[in-house]
Amino acid sequence: MVDNQSAFVAFERVQKSYDGEVLVVKDLNLSMPKGEFLTMLGPSGSGKTTCLMMLAGFETATHGDILLDGVSINNIPPHKRGIGMVFQNYALFPHMTVAENLSFPLEVRKIGKSEREEKVMRALGMVQMQDFAGRRPAQLSGGQQQRIALSRALVFEPELVLMDEPLGALDKQLRETLQFEITNLAHELGITTVYVTHDQTEALTMSDRVAVFDDGRIQQLAAPDELYERPQNSFVAQFIGENNTMDGVVQQIQGDSCIVKLDSGDIIDAVPVNVSEVDQRTQVSIRPERVEFDRTRLQDDAHTLKAEVLEFIYMGDIFRTRLRVAGKDDFVIKTRNAPDQRRLKPGEMIEIGWLAQDCRALDA
Repeated sequence: MVDNQSAFVAFERVQKSYDGEVLVVKDLNLSMPKGEFLTMLGPSGSGKTTCLMMLAGFETATHGDILLDGVSINNIPPHKRGIGMVFQNYALFPHMTVAENLSFPLEVRKIGKSEREEKVMRALGMVQMQDFAGRRPAQLSGGQQQRIALSRALVFEPELVLMDEPLGALDKQLRETLQFEITNLAHELGITTVYVTHDQTEALTMSDRVAVFDDGRIQQLAAPDELYERPQNSFVAQFIGENNTMDGVVQQIQGDSCIVKLDSGDIIDAVPVNVSEVDQRTQVSIRPERVEFDRTRLQDDAHTLKAEVLEFIYMGDIFRTRLRVAGKDDFVIKTRNAPDQRRLKPGEMIEIGWLAQDCRALDA
Protein backbone atom coordinates (compact mmCIF):
# COMPACT_ATOMS: atom_id res chain seq x y z
CA MET A 1 0.00 0.00 0.00
CA VAL A 2 1.28 3.47 -0.91
CA ASP A 3 0.85 6.11 1.77
CA ASN A 4 -0.44 9.48 0.59
CA GLN A 5 2.76 11.29 1.63
CA SER A 6 4.81 9.33 -0.95
CA ALA A 7 1.98 9.11 -3.50
CA PHE A 8 2.33 10.81 -6.88
CA VAL A 9 -1.40 10.44 -7.63
CA ALA A 10 -3.93 10.31 -4.78
CA PHE A 11 -7.71 10.24 -4.53
CA GLU A 12 -8.86 11.15 -1.03
CA ARG A 13 -12.51 10.37 -0.15
CA VAL A 14 -13.60 11.27 -3.68
CA GLN A 15 -17.27 11.07 -4.60
CA LYS A 16 -19.04 11.89 -7.85
CA SER A 17 -22.72 12.43 -8.53
CA TYR A 18 -24.22 13.80 -11.76
CA ASP A 19 -27.70 14.44 -10.36
CA GLY A 20 -27.01 15.25 -6.71
CA GLU A 21 -28.62 11.98 -5.59
CA VAL A 22 -26.98 8.88 -7.06
CA LEU A 23 -23.23 8.45 -6.46
CA VAL A 24 -21.40 6.92 -9.43
CA VAL A 25 -18.14 7.03 -7.45
CA LYS A 26 -18.44 6.32 -3.72
CA ASP A 27 -15.79 7.42 -1.23
CA LEU A 28 -12.78 6.52 -3.39
CA ASN A 29 -9.38 6.34 -1.71
CA LEU A 30 -6.47 5.42 -3.96
CA SER A 31 -2.78 6.30 -4.02
CA MET A 32 -0.10 5.57 -6.63
CA PRO A 33 3.67 5.97 -6.51
CA LYS A 34 5.60 7.59 -9.35
CA GLY A 35 6.28 5.26 -12.29
CA GLU A 36 3.46 2.81 -11.54
CA PHE A 37 1.26 1.36 -14.28
CA LEU A 38 -2.19 1.07 -12.70
CA THR A 39 -5.26 -0.25 -14.50
CA MET A 40 -8.84 0.58 -13.53
CA LEU A 41 -10.87 -2.47 -14.54
CA GLY A 42 -14.59 -3.06 -14.30
CA PRO A 43 -17.88 -3.50 -16.15
CA SER A 44 -19.71 -0.60 -17.85
CA GLY A 45 -21.10 1.85 -15.30
CA SER A 46 -18.74 0.76 -12.52
CA GLY A 47 -17.15 4.24 -12.15
CA LYS A 48 -13.71 3.59 -13.65
CA THR A 49 -13.95 6.05 -16.58
CA THR A 50 -15.50 8.73 -14.34
CA CYS A 51 -12.41 8.45 -12.07
CA LEU A 52 -10.12 8.87 -15.08
CA MET A 53 -12.08 11.90 -16.30
CA MET A 54 -11.91 13.52 -12.84
CA LEU A 55 -8.13 12.99 -12.82
CA ALA A 56 -7.88 14.52 -16.31
CA GLY A 57 -10.04 17.49 -15.26
CA PHE A 58 -12.92 16.84 -17.67
CA GLU A 59 -15.20 16.03 -14.71
CA THR A 60 -15.28 17.70 -11.28
CA ALA A 61 -15.34 15.71 -8.04
CA THR A 62 -18.54 16.29 -6.03
CA HIS A 63 -16.63 15.69 -2.79
CA GLY A 64 -13.03 14.96 -1.78
CA ASP A 65 -9.57 15.81 -3.11
CA ILE A 66 -7.49 14.65 -6.09
CA LEU A 67 -3.78 15.28 -5.56
CA LEU A 68 -0.92 15.27 -8.07
CA ASP A 69 2.53 15.19 -6.48
CA GLY A 70 1.01 16.35 -3.19
CA VAL A 71 -0.89 19.31 -4.68
CA SER A 72 -4.70 19.40 -5.01
CA ILE A 73 -5.66 19.71 -8.68
CA ASN A 74 -9.45 19.99 -8.14
CA ASN A 75 -9.53 23.59 -9.41
CA ILE A 76 -6.79 23.36 -12.06
CA PRO A 77 -8.14 23.27 -15.66
CA PRO A 78 -7.24 20.21 -17.81
CA HIS A 79 -4.71 22.00 -20.06
CA LYS A 80 -2.71 23.16 -17.04
CA ARG A 81 -2.42 19.75 -15.37
CA GLY A 82 0.39 18.56 -17.70
CA ILE A 83 -1.28 15.18 -18.22
CA GLY A 84 -1.05 13.17 -21.48
CA MET A 85 -4.27 11.54 -22.73
CA VAL A 86 -4.86 8.64 -25.14
CA PHE A 87 -8.44 7.77 -26.18
CA GLN A 88 -9.97 4.81 -28.02
CA ASN A 89 -10.98 7.00 -30.99
CA TYR A 90 -7.42 8.42 -31.41
CA ALA A 91 -8.75 12.08 -31.49
CA LEU A 92 -6.19 13.09 -34.13
CA PHE A 93 -6.77 16.26 -36.18
CA PRO A 94 -7.64 14.99 -39.71
CA HIS A 95 -6.47 18.17 -41.51
CA MET A 96 -3.01 18.04 -39.95
CA THR A 97 -0.05 15.81 -40.82
CA VAL A 98 1.30 13.40 -38.21
CA ALA A 99 4.12 15.84 -37.37
CA GLU A 100 1.66 18.75 -37.05
CA ASN A 101 -0.57 16.66 -34.75
CA LEU A 102 2.39 16.07 -32.45
CA SER A 103 3.61 19.64 -32.71
CA PHE A 104 0.25 21.10 -31.63
CA PRO A 105 0.51 20.37 -27.85
CA LEU A 106 4.03 21.84 -27.93
CA GLU A 107 2.87 25.04 -29.67
CA VAL A 108 0.16 25.45 -27.03
CA ARG A 109 2.98 25.27 -24.44
CA LYS A 110 4.92 28.01 -26.34
CA ILE A 111 7.89 25.77 -27.17
CA GLY A 112 10.22 27.12 -29.93
CA LYS A 113 10.23 25.68 -33.48
CA SER A 114 13.59 23.85 -33.45
CA GLU A 115 12.92 22.28 -30.04
CA ARG A 116 9.42 21.30 -31.24
CA GLU A 117 10.82 19.51 -34.29
CA GLU A 118 13.36 17.66 -32.16
CA LYS A 119 10.71 16.55 -29.63
CA VAL A 120 8.29 15.45 -32.41
CA MET A 121 10.91 13.22 -34.08
CA ARG A 122 11.95 11.78 -30.72
CA ALA A 123 8.32 10.93 -29.82
CA LEU A 124 7.72 9.36 -33.25
CA GLY A 125 10.91 7.33 -32.80
CA MET A 126 9.53 5.88 -29.54
CA VAL A 127 6.72 4.21 -31.51
CA GLN A 128 8.74 3.51 -34.70
CA MET A 129 6.72 5.99 -36.79
CA GLN A 130 9.42 8.48 -37.92
CA ASP A 131 8.79 7.67 -41.60
CA PHE A 132 5.12 8.73 -41.35
CA ALA A 133 5.64 12.33 -40.20
CA GLY A 134 4.30 13.83 -43.47
CA ARG A 135 1.15 11.69 -43.73
CA ARG A 136 -2.36 12.58 -42.63
CA PRO A 137 -4.32 10.35 -40.21
CA ALA A 138 -6.64 9.09 -43.01
CA GLN A 139 -3.59 7.58 -44.75
CA LEU A 140 -2.76 5.42 -41.72
CA SER A 141 -4.16 2.10 -40.44
CA GLY A 142 -5.94 1.92 -37.06
CA GLY A 143 -2.83 0.56 -35.36
CA GLN A 144 -0.64 3.32 -36.85
CA GLN A 145 -3.13 5.99 -35.77
CA GLN A 146 -3.09 4.62 -32.22
CA ARG A 147 0.72 4.73 -32.17
CA ILE A 148 0.55 8.38 -33.26
CA ALA A 149 -2.04 9.15 -30.56
CA LEU A 150 0.31 7.54 -28.01
CA SER A 151 3.35 9.51 -29.21
CA ARG A 152 1.30 12.75 -29.13
CA ALA A 153 0.49 12.05 -25.47
CA LEU A 154 4.22 11.57 -24.78
CA VAL A 155 5.63 14.41 -26.90
CA PHE A 156 5.60 17.08 -24.14
CA GLU A 157 7.14 14.57 -21.69
CA PRO A 158 4.29 14.43 -19.17
CA GLU A 159 4.87 12.71 -15.84
CA LEU A 160 1.38 11.20 -15.95
CA VAL A 161 -0.42 9.59 -18.91
CA LEU A 162 -4.09 8.55 -18.85
CA MET A 163 -5.43 5.97 -21.33
CA ASP A 164 -9.13 5.29 -21.85
CA GLU A 165 -9.76 1.94 -23.64
CA PRO A 166 -6.99 2.86 -26.14
CA LEU A 167 -6.86 -0.55 -27.85
CA GLY A 168 -10.59 -1.31 -27.91
CA ALA A 169 -11.01 -0.71 -31.66
CA LEU A 170 -8.06 -2.86 -32.78
CA ASP A 171 -7.99 -6.52 -33.82
CA LYS A 172 -6.72 -9.15 -31.36
CA GLN A 173 -3.20 -9.63 -32.72
CA LEU A 174 -2.47 -5.91 -33.05
CA ARG A 175 -3.99 -5.27 -29.63
CA GLU A 176 -1.62 -7.79 -28.04
CA THR A 177 1.41 -6.28 -29.82
CA LEU A 178 0.51 -2.78 -28.65
CA GLN A 179 -0.13 -3.98 -25.09
CA PHE A 180 3.54 -4.98 -24.78
CA GLU A 181 4.76 -1.84 -26.59
CA ILE A 182 2.81 0.50 -24.28
CA THR A 183 3.89 -1.34 -21.11
CA ASN A 184 7.56 -1.41 -22.11
CA LEU A 185 7.52 2.25 -23.14
CA ALA A 186 5.87 3.34 -19.87
CA HIS A 187 8.45 1.46 -17.80
CA GLU A 188 11.42 2.57 -19.92
CA LEU A 189 10.42 6.24 -19.66
CA GLY A 190 9.34 5.95 -16.01
CA ILE A 191 5.91 7.41 -16.80
CA THR A 192 3.11 7.05 -14.27
CA THR A 193 0.19 5.52 -16.19
CA VAL A 194 -3.51 5.15 -15.37
CA TYR A 195 -5.18 2.82 -17.86
CA VAL A 196 -8.92 2.11 -18.12
CA THR A 197 -10.25 -1.10 -19.68
CA HIS A 198 -12.98 -3.72 -19.29
CA ASP A 199 -10.65 -6.37 -20.81
CA GLN A 200 -9.33 -8.57 -18.00
CA THR A 201 -6.47 -10.10 -20.03
CA GLU A 202 -5.25 -6.62 -20.94
CA ALA A 203 -5.34 -5.58 -17.27
CA LEU A 204 -3.50 -8.69 -16.07
CA THR A 205 -0.75 -8.57 -18.70
CA MET A 206 -0.01 -4.82 -18.61
CA SER A 207 -0.33 -3.64 -15.02
CA ASP A 208 1.78 -3.33 -11.90
CA ARG A 209 -1.51 -3.17 -9.96
CA VAL A 210 -5.17 -3.46 -10.93
CA ALA A 211 -8.10 -1.71 -9.25
CA VAL A 212 -11.28 -3.73 -9.84
CA PHE A 213 -14.33 -1.44 -9.80
CA ASP A 214 -17.97 -2.31 -9.26
CA ASP A 215 -20.87 -0.10 -8.21
CA GLY A 216 -18.66 2.99 -7.77
CA ARG A 217 -16.21 1.32 -5.38
CA ILE A 218 -12.85 -0.44 -5.64
CA GLN A 219 -13.61 -4.08 -4.80
CA GLN A 220 -9.93 -5.06 -4.72
CA LEU A 221 -6.64 -3.32 -5.52
CA ALA A 222 -3.71 -5.69 -6.00
CA ALA A 223 -0.98 -7.02 -8.28
CA PRO A 224 -2.35 -9.15 -11.16
CA ASP A 225 -1.24 -12.51 -9.70
CA GLU A 226 -2.78 -11.75 -6.30
CA LEU A 227 -6.02 -10.58 -7.91
CA TYR A 228 -6.33 -13.78 -9.95
CA GLU A 229 -5.17 -16.28 -7.34
CA ARG A 230 -6.48 -14.60 -4.17
CA PRO A 231 -9.73 -12.76 -4.98
CA GLN A 232 -11.19 -11.06 -1.91
CA ASN A 233 -14.85 -11.47 -2.80
CA SER A 234 -17.22 -13.24 -5.18
CA PHE A 235 -17.42 -10.32 -7.59
CA VAL A 236 -13.65 -10.22 -8.17
CA ALA A 237 -13.45 -14.02 -8.45
CA GLN A 238 -16.19 -14.01 -11.10
CA PHE A 239 -14.99 -10.95 -13.00
CA ILE A 240 -11.31 -11.90 -13.31
CA GLY A 241 -10.72 -14.93 -15.53
CA GLU A 242 -12.74 -18.13 -15.69
CA ASN A 243 -13.97 -19.52 -12.42
CA ASN A 244 -15.99 -22.44 -11.04
CA THR A 245 -18.40 -21.64 -8.22
CA MET A 246 -20.45 -23.86 -5.93
CA ASP A 247 -22.80 -22.87 -3.11
CA GLY A 248 -22.81 -24.39 0.34
CA VAL A 249 -22.56 -23.93 4.10
CA VAL A 250 -19.44 -23.68 6.27
CA GLN A 251 -19.27 -26.75 8.55
CA GLN A 252 -15.96 -26.23 10.27
CA ILE A 253 -13.22 -23.56 10.41
CA GLN A 254 -9.70 -24.24 11.63
CA GLY A 255 -7.19 -21.44 11.06
CA ASP A 256 -6.62 -21.00 7.34
CA SER A 257 -8.75 -23.95 6.23
CA CYS A 258 -12.43 -24.81 6.40
CA ILE A 259 -14.81 -27.63 5.49
CA VAL A 260 -17.79 -26.70 3.32
CA LYS A 261 -20.87 -28.84 2.82
CA LEU A 262 -22.18 -28.11 -0.68
CA ASP A 263 -25.90 -27.86 -1.40
CA SER A 264 -25.54 -31.23 -3.17
CA GLY A 265 -24.41 -32.81 0.13
CA ASP A 266 -20.77 -33.20 -0.98
CA ILE A 267 -17.94 -32.15 1.34
CA ILE A 268 -14.95 -30.08 0.15
CA ASP A 269 -11.91 -28.27 1.57
CA ALA A 270 -11.40 -24.50 1.11
CA VAL A 271 -9.65 -21.42 2.48
CA PRO A 272 -12.03 -19.13 4.46
CA VAL A 273 -11.68 -15.66 2.90
CA ASN A 274 -14.72 -13.66 3.92
CA VAL A 275 -16.57 -16.25 5.96
CA SER A 276 -15.92 -16.50 9.67
CA GLU A 277 -18.66 -18.60 11.25
CA VAL A 278 -19.96 -22.16 11.17
CA ASP A 279 -23.35 -22.48 9.38
CA GLN A 280 -22.61 -19.37 7.28
CA ARG A 281 -23.63 -19.50 3.59
CA THR A 282 -20.71 -19.36 1.17
CA GLN A 283 -19.88 -19.47 -2.51
CA VAL A 284 -16.66 -21.38 -3.10
CA SER A 285 -14.40 -20.45 -6.01
CA ILE A 286 -11.90 -22.69 -7.81
CA ARG A 287 -9.98 -21.89 -11.02
CA PRO A 288 -10.34 -24.46 -13.84
CA GLU A 289 -6.57 -25.03 -14.13
CA ARG A 290 -6.25 -25.85 -10.41
CA VAL A 291 -8.63 -28.84 -10.55
CA GLU A 292 -6.95 -32.29 -10.65
CA PHE A 293 -8.33 -35.62 -11.86
CA ASP A 294 -5.00 -37.41 -11.32
CA ARG A 295 -5.24 -38.70 -7.72
CA THR A 296 -1.43 -38.88 -7.38
CA ARG A 297 -1.26 -35.07 -7.56
CA LEU A 298 -3.50 -34.63 -4.50
CA GLN A 299 -2.85 -34.96 -0.77
CA ASP A 300 -4.00 -38.27 0.70
CA ASP A 301 -6.67 -36.65 2.88
CA ALA A 302 -8.05 -34.36 0.14
CA HIS A 303 -11.79 -34.55 -0.40
CA THR A 304 -12.76 -35.52 -3.94
CA LEU A 305 -15.97 -35.17 -5.94
CA LYS A 306 -17.47 -37.50 -8.51
CA ALA A 307 -17.76 -35.94 -11.97
CA GLU A 308 -19.25 -36.90 -15.31
CA VAL A 309 -17.50 -35.70 -18.47
CA LEU A 310 -20.01 -33.81 -20.65
CA GLU A 311 -17.84 -32.15 -23.31
CA PHE A 312 -14.20 -32.17 -24.41
CA ILE A 313 -12.89 -29.16 -26.37
CA TYR A 314 -9.47 -29.15 -28.03
CA MET A 315 -8.09 -25.57 -27.94
CA GLY A 316 -4.54 -26.12 -29.18
CA ASP A 317 -2.35 -25.29 -26.18
CA ILE A 318 -4.96 -26.47 -23.66
CA PHE A 319 -7.81 -28.96 -23.34
CA ARG A 320 -11.03 -27.55 -21.92
CA THR A 321 -13.38 -30.14 -20.43
CA ARG A 322 -16.90 -29.46 -19.15
CA LEU A 323 -18.14 -31.67 -16.31
CA ARG A 324 -21.27 -32.33 -14.28
CA VAL A 325 -20.19 -31.84 -10.65
CA ALA A 326 -22.33 -31.57 -7.52
CA GLY A 327 -25.48 -31.13 -9.60
CA LYS A 328 -23.99 -28.39 -11.85
CA ASP A 329 -23.42 -28.84 -15.60
CA ASP A 330 -21.04 -25.92 -16.11
CA PHE A 331 -17.98 -27.03 -14.12
CA VAL A 332 -14.88 -26.56 -16.31
CA ILE A 333 -11.36 -27.91 -16.02
CA LYS A 334 -8.37 -26.90 -18.13
CA THR A 335 -5.38 -29.15 -18.73
CA ARG A 336 -2.17 -28.46 -20.62
CA ASN A 337 -1.75 -30.13 -24.01
CA ALA A 338 1.23 -32.24 -22.95
CA PRO A 339 2.38 -35.53 -24.58
CA ASP A 340 1.29 -37.55 -21.53
CA GLN A 341 -2.00 -35.68 -20.94
CA ARG A 342 -5.14 -37.83 -21.01
CA ARG A 343 -8.02 -36.66 -23.22
CA LEU A 344 -11.23 -37.23 -21.31
CA LYS A 345 -14.24 -38.61 -23.21
CA PRO A 346 -17.91 -37.55 -22.84
CA GLY A 347 -19.79 -40.05 -20.65
CA GLU A 348 -16.67 -40.96 -18.66
CA MET A 349 -16.94 -40.90 -14.83
CA ILE A 350 -13.94 -39.47 -12.97
CA GLU A 351 -13.02 -38.13 -9.54
CA ILE A 352 -11.75 -34.55 -9.16
CA GLY A 353 -10.12 -32.67 -6.33
CA TRP A 354 -7.77 -29.80 -5.57
CA LEU A 355 -5.30 -28.47 -3.05
CA ALA A 356 -7.29 -26.78 -0.26
CA GLN A 357 -5.35 -23.50 -0.66
CA ASP A 358 -6.57 -23.19 -4.28
CA CYS A 359 -10.26 -23.18 -3.30
CA ARG A 360 -11.66 -20.04 -1.63
CA ALA A 361 -14.78 -19.73 0.50
CA LEU A 362 -16.19 -16.31 -0.38
CA ASP A 363 -19.36 -14.30 0.31
CA ALA A 364 -22.56 -16.01 -0.85
